[in-house]
Amino acid sequence: MFKKQQVQIKAAAIHWHQFSRKADAIFVSMHREITIRTLTVATLLAAAPLTVAAQTAAPTEGARSREAELEEVLVTAARVPMTMSQSARIVSVMTREQIKDCPAQSVNDLLKYASSVDVRQRGAFGIQTDISINGGTHDQIVVLLNGVNVSSPQTGHLSVDLPISMDDIERIEILEGAASRVYGSSAFSGAINIVTRAASSTSPSTSSARPFGGSAGIQGGSFGTFGIDGSLQSRGTTSSHALSAGWQQSDGGVANSDFHKFRAYYQGSATLPAAEVQWQLGTTSMDYGANTFYSGRYPDQYESNRRYIASVGATTHGRIVLSPTLYFSRSLDHFQLVRHSSFGENFHMTDVYGATINARLQWLLGTSSIGADVRNEGILSTNLGRPLDADLYVDIPGHKGQYTKKDNRTNVSYFLEHNILLRQWTISAGVMSNLNTGLDYRHRLYPGVDVSYRPTAGLRLYAAWNMAQRMPTFTDLYYKSPTQEGNTGLKPERTSEFTLGSHFRTKGLRTHLRLFHRHQRSMIDWIMTPADIENGFTKYHAANFKMDNMGLHANAELLLPELAGKDFIIRSLSANYSYIHQKRHDDVEVYASSYALDYLRHKVVVRMDARLLPRLTAALTWRWQQRMGNYVKYTPETKADGTLGYTASTVSYRPYGLLDLRLAYAAPRFDVYVEGSNLTSHRYYDLGNVRQPGFWLMSGLKVKF
Repeated sequence: MFKKQQVQIKAAAIHWHQFSRKADAIFVSMHREITIRTLTVATLLAAAPLTVAAQTAAPTEGARSREAELEEVLVTAARVPMTMSQSARIVSVMTREQIKDCPAQSVNDLLKYASSVDVRQRGAFGIQTDISINGGTHDQIVVLLNGVNVSSPQTGHLSVDLPISMDDIERIEILEGAASRVYGSSAFSGAINIVTRAASSTSPSTSSARPFGGSAGIQGGSFGTFGIDGSLQSRGTTSSHALSAGWQQSDGGVANSDFHKFRAYYQGSATLPAAEVQWQLGTTSMDYGANTFYSGRYPDQYESNRRYIASVGATTHGRIVLSPTLYFSRSLDHFQLVRHSSFGENFHMTDVYGATINARLQWLLGTSSIGADVRNEGILSTNLGRPLDADLYVDIPGHKGQYTKKDNRTNVSYFLEHNILLRQWTISAGVMSNLNTGLDYRHRLYPGVDVSYRPTAGLRLYAAWNMAQRMPTFTDLYYKSPTQEGNTGLKPERTSEFTLGSHFRTKGLRTHLRLFHRHQRSMIDWIMTPADIENGFTKYHAANFKMDNMGLHANAELLLPELAGKDFIIRSLSANYSYIHQKRHDDVEVYASSYALDYLRHKVVVRMDARLLPRLTAALTWRWQQRMGNYVKYTPETKADGTLGYTASTVSYRPYGLLDLRLAYAAPRFDVYVEGSNLTSHRYYDLGNVRQPGFWLMSGLKVKF
């Protein structure tokens, strides 16, 4: 279901993406045909992606045009923006139409349908979800909103807490593998970039819109779920503005999983003589029963999160293109181990602010890029950080009490990259130099090189080698509770990754194969050993270890209208498979692991998209997955002295399959949908002790004006 790069090479033609009289003269001297294109800026860190064609269609002129548009979308797999057909790495893209057709209510739900992504949900509707790529952990990926890093240094549990709605999203780009030289030190096993519709200013979904418009929607469903949302858009000749907001509540599908959620998001842009300028503001507010989120011993946990993000960026015109960005985010986290109790209660406030600049120059030998990023990460907490002197305590906003601990670190990165684009080859090589004050004041180098070769139209072969590192989160370092204990002696994670792959496109068929091997040092996980159980110490504690991850992803999609005619009822059939194997390089016996060792060995995603009537579409998806590892189950028991205790035992994860269906009717002035998740009402576990609900029915109406 994810669109992969399609290669369409025109013989003896060079596509040159920036007009220059001098460069033009050089290529004229080679007696080649030259196509000049002008790129429009659209992301906050670099040039804006063009529209992604969302429809897998029949071989009509319109279908070919949409396919060509998909090939020309700019993706962020390098420091220099490249089209999908040029990129040296394949980036999976979920398009606007695919997003509309998915039986999903949040970004987290959408990512479940990517075979390379592991989505471990704790609550429905994206309340809290751990996202990982290729057998990594939720702390090892970078989450970006329009190219701006919004990942949380407190914990990856909160990184996908985003202020956007499904309607705000134009596309989602998934870059697999180590990407430190592109996105910085936290891009250990991959990156997810969410591009909003307002950011894609040249896409048909926005450029052809009226100067003013909007929508209002209502939705409801199982377990007392109800929500409302709305949006407004304004577009002028030199500026545009988009505002959306929504509220949602539910009793939850299982005990102590009720929630209230509010979000608001605003984005604007302006075209100036010297540059394109973009800015965004967003906030989220979530209060929810956390069930057994962090320990099976405490089923009545509770959490409350507040988040604020802001950024402003620009991209200049001219031969040397400069792209500076300023960004800020604040997260407020309130956790109760026992709801309505101060037992195990924590308060945290995390502030991140930074600045990045990138400069690129296109010249005879390719495109060169140089950049820098300075990112400060700080936390005030009742639990995380180093103890403060009493006279430096800080009052907790909105609550009685004070923050008594603090930590702060600054991450400085420099980037250098060069890209060579030839008719059949793309070579991208670069290096990141990184210094983090939380580690020491030494610069360390993390290089990488990506190569793609297009021997014939429709076929692309590629290979890549990249290095990366990740600093421990503040939770990894400091967290202490009756069930967990951090480790201030943790080392940063480091990896070296090799990738081989191919992509093939012919009439009615698209296939992709990818093999990877990731050699990881100082991996961080929360583990419990048999000795811990024997001694009655049932805490998970953070530790380093050495491990290799290796695996493959295979995807195939049949585009049936291209084979059976444009009116064929089934638009596409796709099957995606992922396999991962781990090998640890130590002899420490692990009783249970919270994250790294609980990876997906197998994942299968099969999807059918159909158009039942001109305006009525259906999407049927089946997912099957098998998770390795186990979790600790606590059985209550009465001790000899009459007090309540627990007996700990391990339970292996069981494979499961889920069937989801969405029916949608789209009219010019309104949209209606009905979707059913987990149609067979299978009860399953993504994360130990957090039982997921059975069948969940949702429906909604959106009115457009």
